[in-house]
Amino acid sequence: MQRHAATLNGFTLIELLVVMTIIALLLTIAVPRYFHSIEKSKETVLRDNLSILRDALDKYYGDTGKYPDALADLVTNKYLRRIPPDPLTQSDTTWISVAPADPAQGAVYDIKSGAPGKAPDGSLYADW
Repeated sequence: MQRHAATLNGFTLIELLVVMTIIALLLTIAVPRYFHSIEKSKETVLRDNLSILRDALDKYYGDTGKYPDALADLVTNKYLRRIPPDPLTQSDTTWISVAPADPAQGAVYDIKSGAPGKAPDGSLYADW
């Protein structure tokens, strides 16, 4: 009568440690790139939102001969459906309004981001 050795199915501790080490190594490479791409996409959305807001300000000025007294006037007069949020601050109330030189021409000549900090190129977000 032959005896069969019991074969154990599964992984050894060393094999599991090697796999975990490989996964950890891949994550250390991928995660920083992921977070960098998120920041880059927020900056792209910020540039687009600034462009849309500035275009609406120009159209308002072209139609009325003066700039709006508040950003809300762009929504009230149907130049925008809503004020887009600043993607860096996640709020639509942090926009910084720049007044024209002549106060009789309105109150919002240009718009800037109210986000603190600097872009990767070293410029302040508030200078965009």
